[in-house]
Amino acid sequence: MWPGVTQAALRACRMFLRRPGRYLMLVPAECGCPGCEIADDVAIARDALETVLHRLSPRARVELGRVVNRLDAELRRRTLPDPNAWRNPWRAHGRWWHQRLYERQ
Repeated sequence: MWPGVTQAALRACRMFLRRPGRYLMLVPAECGCPGCEIADDVAIARDALETVLHRLSPRARVELGRVVNRLDAELRRRTLPDPNAWRNPWRAHGRWWHQRLYERQ
């Protein structure tokens, strides 16, 4: 985590959800550095938000939680579950946002 990670993760989620089309497929990050991963892969951005939520004070957690819950609802609605996620150990037991369809695997 670094200063500005919350803003970067929220921006990445919002930009992903602004893409046209009824259903969206997640895009894996091409670069492994944390800043690029968050910007490229909405699941990594969502991981960052989850980490931030656990580190916040109760009041701040509630405020950010409201924003994240709205983004989650839209992310669930606009992405499809991956029926083969169980085959990949790091995705099978991860959070729901890692079990969505990716563009290429």
